[in-house]
Amino acid sequence: MVLQELGQKIRDALNKLNKSDEIDKKLLNEMLNAIALALIKSDVNLHMVKSLQEKIRSQFDEMEEDVGNKKLMVQRSVVQALQELLTSKKKPYKMLKGKSNVIMFVGLQGSGKTTTCTKYANFYQKKGWKVGLVCADTFRAGAFDQLKQNAAKCRIPFYGSYTEMDPVKIAEEGVSKFKKEKYEIIIVDTSGRHKQEEALFDEMKQVSSAIQPSDIIFVMDSHIGQACHDQALAFNKAVEIGSVIITKLDGHAKGGGALSAVAATQSPIIFIGTGEHFDDFEQFNPESFIKRLLGMGDIKGLFEKIQDVYSQEKQEELAGKISKGIFTIKDMRDQYTSIMKMGPLDKVLNMIPGMADIMPEGGEKEASKKIKKYLCMMDSMTEAELNCKDKIDDSRAKRIARGSGCHFLEVKLMMEEYKKFSKIVSRMGGLVKGKGGDITQIQRNPNAFMNKMGSVIPQNILNKMGGTGGIMNMMKEFQNLEGLQNIPGIKKKYKKGK
Repeated sequence: MVLQELGQKIRDALNKLNKSDEIDKKLLNEMLNAIALALIKSDVNLHMVKSLQEKIRSQFDEMEEDVGNKKLMVQRSVVQALQELLTSKKKPYKMLKGKSNVIMFVGLQGSGKTTTCTKYANFYQKKGWKVGLVCADTFRAGAFDQLKQNAAKCRIPFYGSYTEMDPVKIAEEGVSKFKKEKYEIIIVDTSGRHKQEEALFDEMKQVSSAIQPSDIIFVMDSHIGQACHDQALAFNKAVEIGSVIITKLDGHAKGGGALSAVAATQSPIIFIGTGEHFDDFEQFNPESFIKRLLGMGDIKGLFEKIQDVYSQEKQEELAGKISKGIFTIKDMRDQYTSIMKMGPLDKVLNMIPGMADIMPEGGEKEASKKIKKYLCMMDSMTEAELNCKDKIDDSRAKRIARGSGCHFLEVKLMMEEYKKFSKIVSRMGGLVKGKGGDITQIQRNPNAFMNKMGSVIPQNILNKMGGTGGIMNMMKEFQNLEGLQNIPGIKKKYKKGK
């Protein structure tokens, strides 16, 4: 059972519980059995599934008979138990700025280790770290060529050799070189190996002993199912695994075996690979992962993505325009550009509660294609047209179509979408006007705010998000986020927890 199906099966079991008049042990067992079957089909370890069931039953037995909302408490118990399944007590290694952090990658052959090294390097380089790659894989033909090509695409310095066959020597020389040049993160890619290959395991120990890594990352392929557990155990006995990265964890992977096998290493999952591109790589958070899997959204993850894309200056400019109800074609272009930077549209939608299923299968590619086409059209506009100072009549629309290689009717369609967005922003401007003139109105008069919000958001979307109550819960979660006080309009009056 792939991850998408797993999430749907668990959602169905929880929804069946919510629709019942009251909850008893029989109904609880039916729900737990449905969830257990879904987890086992997704390759989650059987002992872990049994432990999860026992934990939820135990919490149910401890609930008082007259407790107000048992169904909600049971749902929270399920979510919490699933989160604990993926949570390690061990803390991940914390990078030290200004020092050389040596990170050694290990894993099975074919697990996507070399590509993951590049993704990891690319992630930190974008955040301003000085990163270097070392290829100590002399076992697989073409390993150095692959790493060199990947590094060149991301403009990351690398070290390796076509003539030297001793991986220990290459690792030592590469680490020494990058340390002298004051590199902050030095990533060492090693040969893929299997638990039966004793010689390669001895080699891995020698490399580790020679370079004394700050952290050893085990790269685990989500497609190998229950075999993950034994492999993870073997690697952890050979070298001390500090962190885990799970690869190929897209919607078509089972993933349960890899996720539950992390318990064998007692190490935290720090990243997951969700596609072939270097940007298909995200930091792992058990709470966010489970919430997205169950269609409950990930407000924290969405907020972090917004902060990565929007500078403080952009935030201030956007907040000012929304408060005045202003939205130009140039603003729409900026928003589309920012959305594309945030990653695949389906993943962004998964972060919004109730929106996990809004994108039809294959719809993400079509939506991305349409946005790119719109951006081409907007690049063919004059500055006055972008700022809505010159009205786009048929003559201008034909010129824009020729300049962007699109059809005249496609330009007209884009303008219709712009008008819809502009109308929504105009209504949103009314939400933050009045006393205080900022988003803290949510705190002062939440009911009035939600009534206005209901008039802005289309009814079909509002229903998917759980109505005005769902929006209110989302806003409450949003208000408790770290860093919210830095957003313009909130920073002066924001008081955490209110």
